[in-house]
Amino acid sequence: MESVDVVVVGAGVVGLAVARRLALDGLAVMVLEAEDAIGTQTSSRNSEVIHAGIYYPQGSRKATACVAGREMLYHYCAETDVAHRRIGKLIVATTEDQRPELDRIAAQAGANGVGDLRAVSAAELRELEPEVAGVGALLSPSTGIVDGHGLMESLRRDAEAAGAAIALRSRVVGGSVAPGPLMTLEVDGVGTIGCRGLVSCAGLGAWDLVGHLQGYPVERTPPRRVAKGNYFTPASGSSPFGRLIYPVPVDGGLGIHLTLDMAGAARFGPDVEWTDGSDLSVDPHRAEKFAREIRHYWPGVDDHELVPAYAGLRPKLSGPGEPPADFLLQGPADHGIPGVVVLFGIESPGLTSCLALARDVATMLDRDALR
Repeated sequence: MESVDVVVVGAGVVGLAVARRLALDGLAVMVLEAEDAIGTQTSSRNSEVIHAGIYYPQGSRKATACVAGREMLYHYCAETDVAHRRIGKLIVATTEDQRPELDRIAAQAGANGVGDLRAVSAAELRELEPEVAGVGALLSPSTGIVDGHGLMESLRRDAEAAGAAIALRSRVVGGSVAPGPLMTLEVDGVGTIGCRGLVSCAGLGAWDLVGHLQGYPVERTPPRRVAKGNYFTPASGSSPFGRLIYPVPVDGGLGIHLTLDMAGAARFGPDVEWTDGSDLSVDPHRAEKFAREIRHYWPGVDDHELVPAYAGLRPKLSGPGEPPADFLLQGPADHGIPGVVVLFGIESPGLTSCLALARDVATMLDRDALR
């Protein structure tokens, strides 16, 4: 039976960041990924935004990991030549009754340590983005965009250079985390792998994974919710904007906003479609709803020009009408199993937070006991 110090389940952006951090710490790490490539699920179906850390409750893990992770990520991308830009974003109030929400957002940002947010008048908004309609806005200079695939490839290279092994098409189908010299994992097509530490970064599959593991207290797992986010793009692929444009937040998300990729192509989304399934198709008839929402801040949008782009599924710990839940990292203090950390509900701002979450996971593990 092959054995390693730590197995990381999931090769999305967070799993790769965790593997890199633990390998750089000198641990023998194996990453098990069920799919045939890295980052094919939530990590490749998002807006590729580097968030500033504006919206999240003060002291929450989302707030602390996002604010710290943003600077760690900018530094990492600059150091490793991962394509990124501090493009900035505008959070736009389109009616007078939304002004108090801008004030609340600004106060929340300040409480979280985001010190560069500033108010923008309607006149300045027209100067910055002439096509945007609004009574005022907040400008976030530290919001940016990143090549998500390039970031994951860089994290993978770093992890492998530090000695980590990444096994694709390797789905965990069983195992035991009961007390003993080694935990064991049964891996489809591979066999049994022993490890002293286990980190689950399985995203939407986190609940299924712990259900396969004898000795894991599944009654401690949080409720599972899934939100589908659909994206549309202008048929031309372009828009008249130089920054990201966000409305004020809505239940379950940040509203249908405009983002730009590294090539300058525009995309709108995601919306929030609560689901129990895994369908990733985009219904073209949703374009009319998208256009209605977008028209509040971009009157010039034409719903006939919006074409389906892609969709993603977000693992959530709260459902419709419920307060947004925080990231959940269940470690030994939570479930009583030494050497095991399970991440639940890693949605936005997970990409921004990936390096900070990796730091937090490393802190939760007793590295001396894993060798």
